[in-house]
Amino acid sequence: MAFDIYSTHSLLMAIEQITPLHTFLRDRYFPTNDATDIFSTDDVLVEYKDGSKKLAPFVSPIKGGVTITREGYSTERYTPPFIAPRRVLTIDDLKKKGFGEALFNKLTPQQRESMMLLKDSDEMGEMISRREELMAAETMLDNACVMKHYADDLTLYEEKEIRFYSEALNPAIYTPDTDWDAAGAKIIADIAAMARLLTSRGLPASELIVAPDVADTIINDATIQKLLDIKNFNAGSIDPTTLPAGAAVIGRFNINGRMIDILSYEDTYEADNGVATQYIPAGKVILTAPAAGRTLYGAVTQVEQIDGQFHTYSARRVPKYLSSAEGNTRTLTVTSCPLLIPNNKSPWISATVRS
Repeated sequence: MAFDIYSTHSLLMAIEQITPLHTFLRDRYFPTNDATDIFSTDDVLVEYKDGSKKLAPFVSPIKGGVTITREGYSTERYTPPFIAPRRVLTIDDLKKKGFGEALFNKLTPQQRESMMLLKDSDEMGEMISRREELMAAETMLDNACVMKHYADDLTLYEEKEIRFYSEALNPAIYTPDTDWDAAGAKIIADIAAMARLLTSRGLPASELIVAPDVADTIINDATIQKLLDIKNFNAGSIDPTTLPAGAAVIGRFNINGRMIDILSYEDTYEADNGVATQYIPAGKVILTAPAAGRTLYGAVTQVEQIDGQFHTYSARRVPKYLSSAEGNTRTLTVTSCPLLIPNNKSPWISATVRS
């Protein structure tokens, strides 16, 4: 039996071998456990619980023990958004020299098609990763995520929102009394207050993610500079260690005895209007800890051209390859159904610290 490189299973194996685009927010704060977070159904289970700091009770030795009830948690079924970029391959594309290809390369159209197929898979996979990165940023900033579902017309869409809180207002928002770039700013006190909103519920607070303009404000703050100049007092340090994908550790600060890393994140994406836009908008900060959430993936069900039947695939990226003899075209679609969720209720605190 001949090996069909254009079958979904073959393409799926090829895509899984491609090194995915590394994204800072998704990979650091929303890791995926392949064993539990990739579902075989269209719907996924969204589960998260409240933080707790309950004490174990004292009991009499003759009592033997006191029954403690298990903490409840919230569980809902949710259908993740459907992300499916698509590219069409025509005869004209196969006749043209590809990007980075030698001018007089002797590739046949069939060989060039295979190369373009893998390249398109890689590029569309990166586009999906950027969408997931934006979902991560929105989820931490708003404790919710609004998803625009487009049809054929990119000017028409339907908005769907998922919220991770039940209150009338987002409880994961902190509002400082004074902007951090204004006179009388209390940066250390504000960070300490944000941290207490997490630690009071038994949740970790170890990293403050800031926009680049906020990073400059922190570094240039006179009070912080003065603290760093005091000898024999460990207030922290400024050490701009570079991390992947536009992130950098600009320093570690002792916030009332708690060491918190300040991470500047300057990476951008191209918005729908074509403008380069920061994932973390100017003036915004987020206090959280690594692995505060996770990324779930729903299964992808699609009709295969080979038999005209529905097939379901459980994977982060699912390819679909179609050919049209009438139009002399072949189309590659890469589909993903991701949903980024918290592990606990409001495991991050966001704030606007510069107007």
